[in-house]
Amino acid sequence: MFIIFMKHFQQKILLLVSVVSLFGCNYWQGVHAQSDKASSLLPPQPSKTALSIPLTYKLETYNSLVMKGSRTYGVSLPPGYVENPTQLYPVIFLLHGGHGNPQDWFEKKGGALNTLQKLYAAGKLPPSIVITPDGNDKRGSSPYWDPQYIDGPHGKVSTAVGDELVKVIKNRYRTLPSPYFWAIGGLSSGGWGAMNVGLHNLNNFSILFSHSGYFKDKSGPKNSPITYIHTIPSQSQKRLRIYLDSGKLDSEEIAEARKFSKVLGQLRIYNLFQQFSGSHTWDYWREHLSDSLTFVGEQFQIAQNSLAPDDLGFNQPENSHNY
Repeated sequence: MFIIFMKHFQQKILLLVSVVSLFGCNYWQGVHAQSDKASSLLPPQPSKTALSIPLTYKLETYNSLVMKGSRTYGVSLPPGYVENPTQLYPVIFLLHGGHGNPQDWFEKKGGALNTLQKLYAAGKLPPSIVITPDGNDKRGSSPYWDPQYIDGPHGKVSTAVGDELVKVIKNRYRTLPSPYFWAIGGLSSGGWGAMNVGLHNLNNFSILFSHSGYFKDKSGPKNSPITYIHTIPSQSQKRLRIYLDSGKLDSEEIAEARKFSKVLGQLRIYNLFQQFSGSHTWDYWREHLSDSLTFVGEQFQIAQNSLAPDDLGFNQPENSHNY
């Protein structure tokens, strides 16, 4: 009887070991597969052939239900986009400032196409879809004194840029779905706008950057990032990555950036504040766009290397794309 019992017990042990071994093998294969997927999530370095073709941009339109009319945005697709039809890409929104329009960053005074080409070639920024929204600046023909990146009396511009346009871009292009791979930045009032729009749309953006921006708006605390940041839940604050810079001769803006960076530090929100020679000019913004976009590229890489697959958007539904 004892011998029969021991044989039965040994068989159970062997079965248990086999099940555990099989589960362990399958589990680690799954982890390895997820790891492989994460490691290849961002687009690869473009080929020399792709980099030899100058970047271009287009102006596109869409019908805005939020703004009740046709809206415009500029778009520059990255090297290799057409040749890699299954690849998904991170997205960067660049906002213009006063007297501005969606062409500014891409034209000669902004020089963004040249900056992007150099960063892609140097491996400092993964190939990205770059979007320049319309900031609703109608200075001279309406009561607007500057781009109104708020939901206010002249339209829900913050919602139009930070949510509606995001959905348009996700529908038209092959984008990575997670906010960890979406950045928004700008210059001057576009720097403030990027912070304001970004903080009101944290389900869409986690990386925010500002060149020569301000952080307290006349419309009140809801649209003043230095104040509004305190209302954001701590869990959302932890996801934020913020870059600020200003020229040393730009006394008001550099003081604003310094104060905002201090508040961010007190809240333990990751941020980088830099001061450079220069003032409130296109020469300054054109030169230092590479600094903010290098920061953005670093955050994309960190997200890919350190976050769980679910956080990176693997389980989100696929988008439909026109391009």
